[in-house]
Amino acid sequence: MKTLETERLLLRPLTTIDSERVEELASDYDVAKTTLTIPYPYPKGSAMHFITSVLEMEKDGKLAIFAIVDKGTNDLIGIINMNLSLVYQRGELAYWVGKSYWGQGYGTEAAKVVMKYGFEELGLNKVFAQSFTNNPGSWKIMEKIGLKYEGTLKQHVVRFGEFHDLAHYGLLKEEYLQEAAETVSSD
Repeated sequence: MKTLETERLLLRPLTTIDSERVEELASDYDVAKTTLTIPYPYPKGSAMHFITSVLEMEKDGKLAIFAIVDKGTNDLIGIINMNLSLVYQRGELAYWVGKSYWGQGYGTEAAKVVMKYGFEELGLNKVFAQSFTNNPGSWKIMEKIGLKYEGTLKQHVVRFGEFHDLAHYGLLKEEYLQEAAETVSSD
């Protein structure tokens, strides 16, 4: 797995050594409620199982997953991944950042570089992401990195016993390349 870098972040391979920190950050209810899959309460020791299972998925070409690490402190602050459907040449971005790191642009910074990785390194035709409509922090990241709103999936999922709508955003490779070319020509 490749390591990606931004101004403030290092996106490196996730390892089992990260399990305690993942468990610490993911145990926060406010983090769990923004995701579809983080359990709450977070079972003690389950981060190790989570990491080994996603690393297996990565080996099988179904996933690209990164630990989001603050370069200044070397602390793991979250996780970002892209669920891959290589048959359809698309990837679904998913991410979470520990609550104490919210509102500082880390999610946007990480998502932007992983989207670029999807298009430029993995050769994807489409990158997309979904978020609970009541989680503006997440769908605003999607907008900031250039994903386009494609629609709302009404009561599409159940989380903690309640139905939730999902905002769906996506970007095609041709749109990504066009925006990249426009950015270069305006510089």
